[in-house]
Order: sequence, then C-alpha cells, then structure tokens
Amino acid sequence: MFEKLQPAKLDPILSLSQLFQVDPRSEKVDLGIGVYKDDEGITPIMASVKKAEARLLAEQSSKAYVALAGTELFRDQMRNLVLGDAVLAGRVATLQTPGGTGAIRQIFETMKILNPECTIWISDPSWPSHLGMATHMGFKTRSYPYFDSETRLVDVDSMMASFQGMKSGDLLLLHGCCHNPTGANIDMDTWKAITDLTIEKGVLPFIDIAYQGFGDGLDTDAAPLRHMASRVEEMFIAASCSKNFGLYRDRVGIAMMIAKDPTMAEVAQGNLATLNRMNYSFAPDHGAAVVGMILSDTELRREWMVELEEMRMAMLTVRSKLADELRMQCNSDNFDFIAHHRGMFSRLGLNADQVLALREKHGMYVVGDSRINIAGLAGDRHLPFASAVAKVVNAA
Repeated sequence: MFEKLQPAKLDPILSLSQLFQVDPRSEKVDLGIGVYKDDEGITPIMASVKKAEARLLAEQSSKAYVALAGTELFRDQMRNLVLGDAVLAGRVATLQTPGGTGAIRQIFETMKILNPECTIWISDPSWPSHLGMATHMGFKTRSYPYFDSETRLVDVDSMMASFQGMKSGDLLLLHGCCHNPTGANIDMDTWKAITDLTIEKGVLPFIDIAYQGFGDGLDTDAAPLRHMASRVEEMFIAASCSKNFGLYRDRVGIAMMIAKDPTMAEVAQGNLATLNRMNYSFAPDHGAAVVGMILSDTELRREWMVELEEMRMAMLTVRSKLADELRMQCNSDNFDFIAHHRGMFSRLGLNADQVLALREKHGMYVVGDSRINIAGLAGDRHLPFASAVAKVVNAA
C-alpha cells in the first residue's frame, strides 16, 4: 500500500538550509530560516530563559501531566501579554499549543466545527504554511493583494477592494505585526477600517502574531490587534513564543478565542481542550512553564524585556545599515524601504535569476522570492551582502 505515496515536495526554506550546510565557502551567509542571530551568527538562549530554566529544574517536583488546555499561569500571562486590558479576561478562551503553528492548526480545527464551508482569506504573499495547512485541511481559500512590488509597502487600496468579496462566516487571516515574508505592516488607520468591515460583513478575524516585540515594541506591536479585539464580538488569535523568547525548538504557542460573553467563552474553552485531546493530548510543558515563570516574576520579566528590546534594536540597526550600504553600492534609493520595514524579514524584489546568482556566485543564501532574514546580517555581514546584491543588480 505504501507504493501509493508520492515523493514529498521539498520545503524551499529547509532545502535552502541543506544547500547552505554543504557549501564549503567560509564567506557564505544563511538568510533563509527565520531565527534570530547575534553578531557571531548564533541563535542565543536568552539569559532570562536560562535563569527560569535553572529555577524550574530546582523547583519542579513532578513530570506528571498538566491540564489538557495547558498550565493556567502560562495561558493567563500570555493572554495579558497579547491582549492587555482590551478584552475582559472572562471572554477569552485559551489553549497551550506546540508552537504558533499548533495554535493555527487548532484554530482551523475549530473552524471545521463552526463553518467547514467558509473561505479562508490569506494575504498574497504570506507565510507558506498558512495556505498549505488550510488547503491540506480541505478549506476553500482566497488570496488578497497585500504587497506593492513597486513601493515595497502594503497595497492598501487593492487589499481593501478585495475585501468587498468577503462573505458572512468567512475567516480573515491577518498578520498582527512584522509581516512574513515582506516586513511591510498595515497602518493603524487601515486596521480600523478592516475592523469596521469585518463587523459590517460578519467576517471572523484571525490574527497570527508570531513576532510581538520584534517590530516597534511589545505594546505597539499588539496595538492593532487590541483595537480589533476591543471592537469585535468574536475573534481568533494565534501567538508564538519562538521568536520573542527564543524558544524555537521547545514549541511554545497559544491559541485564543474571544467570545461574545463569559458563558460562550467557557463553552469555547471546553471545546479547545477537547481538540487538544483529539490531536496530541497535552502540549509540551517545559517551554511554556519557562514563559509563565518569566512573565509572572518581576525581575525575570524586566530582564526579558531588556533582552527583547536589545534584539529589536539590533535588527533595526541592521536594517538602517543595510539600506545605507545598498544606496551607496547601487547608487540608488531602490532599497531604502528596508529601513522602514519591521520585524525579521524583508522582501528585496529581486528576480529568480538574481537570487540564484547571489547563492551560486556569492554564497548568499536567499529564499526564492527574495525574502531575507535581516537578523542573519548582524556582525557586519550586511557589507558583503550589499556588495553581492549590487553586483547581481548591476549585471541585469
């Protein structure tokens, strides 16, 4: 029977990483996989995380199962981190999940119960797993225009025009901040207009916020989401701790459902816990326990916020330096947008041949759509990268 299986398609980002690993050139630079890197090219463990882990090791007395929905401390602290006081706590059902990806999956599973015939609206472009997961689960999907390839900003007019096609009961998937893969964010006025439109059309908003704290700060990054949450009756949120806590491999995430009232939230909470049981029973606890400890401890939280701010500012510094260097090397302002984007990624607007030339001739490993991981250019790696970009652009 196994002969019915077809060879799996290679993940473009992971396959790029494999090519990078076997490249013998010492000057090679990996700008593919989205992980934070310091000046030495290492993805470090945050000092606050190390301290919380040491305390957890000393204090934890059992590895017995926790609740199906996950630990209450983690879920409450994450709800506060993401939503602040935008919504009454009693209206929010929460679920600990294996990473932000697990949260997205459980939200899609919930939509299978609520409205399996809905259309899921996904930005073009978006993180590939959004579309991949939705189609794998059998949902109808529709892309909406997002990125203007000329201005390298959000194409607000085209996006809002496409939203007129949304139907009541559809699911609108939005990036909370630091859009992946473009780095271009929706401004607050547009967020307000989108909020009004979802209410008018009876569309269910779903915010994926995987990079809170990487853009303009924890509260500023969450402000659009909080505005929407304060206005709508129902809403989904998926949040990840991979980036802002550096807990990539520990798989720490949370799914949230904002309900009309506490009674419905209680029903939603039970359904979310049941979904965990049906899919993987209990989410991993270690990373979530670390996050819960950090956010609930005054000193650890303060240290974590300082570290997170240092990471954010380091990426902004790289953005500024890269934009300046590209302006000088290319004798053009075509790449100035990089300094205005936010988060870990930017899409450069290079064509497939130029991306291939970057890799083959210069050892610069960039995803095929020309998305780069800004953090991969720390430690002055922006200098050889800018030189390589200038050479492939000028050769065109």
